[in-house]
Amino acid sequence: MPERRTVALVTLGCARNEVDSEELAGRLEADGWLLVDDASDADVAVVNTCGFVEAAKKDSVDALLEANDLKGHGRTQAVVAVGCMAERYGKELADALPEADGVLGFDDYTNISDRLQTILSGGHHAPHLPRDRRKLLPLTPVERQAAAAEIALPGHGAPEDLPDGVAPASGPRTLRKRLDDSPVASIKLASGCDRRCSFCAIPAFRGSFISRRPSDVLNEAVWLAEQGVREVVLVSENNTSYGKDLGDIRLLETLLTEIAAVAGIERVRVSYLQPAEMRPGLIDAMTGTADVVPYFDLSFQHSAPAVLRRMRRFGNTDQFLELLKTIRDKAPQAGARSNFIVGFPGETEEDFAELERFITEAGLDAIGVFGYSDEDGTEAATFEGKLPEDVVADRLARLTRLAEELTAQRAEQRIGTEVEVLVEALEDGEVIGRAAHQAPETDGLTTLVGAEHAVVGQFYRARVIASEGVDLVAEAIESVRPAAAA
Repeated sequence: MPERRTVALVTLGCARNEVDSEELAGRLEADGWLLVDDASDADVAVVNTCGFVEAAKKDSVDALLEANDLKGHGRTQAVVAVGCMAERYGKELADALPEADGVLGFDDYTNISDRLQTILSGGHHAPHLPRDRRKLLPLTPVERQAAAAEIALPGHGAPEDLPDGVAPASGPRTLRKRLDDSPVASIKLASGCDRRCSFCAIPAFRGSFISRRPSDVLNEAVWLAEQGVREVVLVSENNTSYGKDLGDIRLLETLLTEIAAVAGIERVRVSYLQPAEMRPGLIDAMTGTADVVPYFDLSFQHSAPAVLRRMRRFGNTDQFLELLKTIRDKAPQAGARSNFIVGFPGETEEDFAELERFITEAGLDAIGVFGYSDEDGTEAATFEGKLPEDVVADRLARLTRLAEELTAQRAEQRIGTEVEVLVEALEDGEVIGRAAHQAPETDGLTTLVGAEHAVVGQFYRARVIASEGVDLVAEAIESVRPAAAA
């Protein structure tokens, strides 16, 4: 019997990319590939790239070069680029980076096994010429679902896409293979974005907004629960738009209740929310549904009206503060985070001061700050009024310092409060987890003390006794939800 082909998936970027990698893993395993963790043990190393900003693109290129260095020193025979950077640049990336043996776009995902086999056998797969994926679906959202079957939508793989005879024969089926054993996993609600923010290139290579079918999302939640997942994080480019192409913009409110009712799922988190699209019913669902955590990942980006208009966005400092007040009136301990861009073309010192006012009064738990830089193909790249690099760097440093001070103060304010902590790791004798206001990867951690018998996947009620930056230290009171059965 011939030895099985082996493949390793190296994932960069956001949680949406992680879901896409697990769909690719599901397709490859169903076609007989053996998945391995270490690229040096793989015949083919597949790097799922990020193409969002320059730093992410550099990390993607570095990962491809690092995987290429394995060739000739072990099992690795080929390195293949997939993901956002591969889709966004296609042939241009292939020409600039000959170390990659293949550059595959989203349209190649359904045939990923054949593509990798061709490359592994020494064949050549011609890289695609990038196109504006917004033009692949009808302009009117409600007309998109019928057309969606004709285009590639990473992370939207449905059970019927599995080859015949692939287990399980009964129970929940999903086109996905978990690549770790974390008690937390993301579920993709939708792909693409209909917003036209002047600084963002994502819609051009991810396409127009399209929701996944609620039945597929719910089925995937059931499957993840059976894999031992306790917390699911709902992700997309814009979760507040979920359902608009299905004829019901309030569909997310209903779906949250259904996911929270899945046996084994103890925590549901919603990410990627647009402030201008927040509605009272969604706030009520996120603050009042059992097992849905009151956590608000709000994409403010700025708060000065003039800058927001140039960004093709809406709102202002006072409207954003009122939104946060509405949330905290319903859930005083709600978590809130956001990202901000400083140094946008035309940003004045007065605009920057207005942004400082907002984050000073907002009481956010986590803040990401980025200095503006031109992105290929965006409207903002053509704007006049570009600020000198030293001005952008200065404002970036100033707002970063302020953000660090404010988020540390916010964490300190939680001392003495009770939190429910999901245990995620046991490291060097420490029990590491996250409270409800802390999202994976981005928002800090909670170290539990007095939980000597804790296991990963267990929930503890605990009292916060100290903070360090955005991180907390909490004393365990009692185990409130046991870990999932092995």
